[in-house]
Amino acid sequence: MAKEEALLTHETTVTAEFYDVDSMNVVWHGNYVKFMEVARCALLDEIGYGYKEMAKDGYAFPITTLKIKYVRSLYFAQKAKVKTELLSYENMLKIRYEIYNEEGLLLTKAETTQMAIKLGTTSGEFVTPERFRKLVESKIQK
Repeated sequence: MAKEEALLTHETTVTAEFYDVDSMNVVWHGNYVKFMEVARCALLDEIGYGYKEMAKDGYAFPITTLKIKYVRSLYFAQKAKVKTELLSYENMLKIRYEIYNEEGLLLTKAETTQMAIKLGTTSGEFVTPERFRKLVESKIQK
C-alpha cells in the first residue's frame, strides 16, 4: 500500500524531560501523544489556525482516532524531531507523525483524525470551517 502524500509538513524538536520518563529513564508511552500535540499545535500555528483561532470561529477539533506504533525508545534528556504531515483537511483533519531521535532513527509512527465540532452545541460538522480551508489552500499553493 502506497504512503499517503502530505499536503503540508512541519518539524518540531522536543526534549524528553524528567517528568516524561519512567523509573528506567525511558519516555512513558503516553507522553509520545503529548509530543504529537506539541507538533500538531506548531503545524496549526504555521497554517494560521491554531486552537485560539478555532475557538474564535466557534469550533473545536477533538481527536476521533489515534493510531500509534512504537518502534524504539526515547530516553531522559534526549531530543527528538517530530515530523508532522497534514494529509487531509476538507472534511476532517488527518495528520501523520514520525518521531526520530537525534541519530535519525525512527522511534514512533502515528496518525490522528480530528473532526470539527461547533462549540456550545458539540454537533459534528461534515466539512471543516471555510476560513481554515482557505488558509490551508494558501499554504499548499506556495
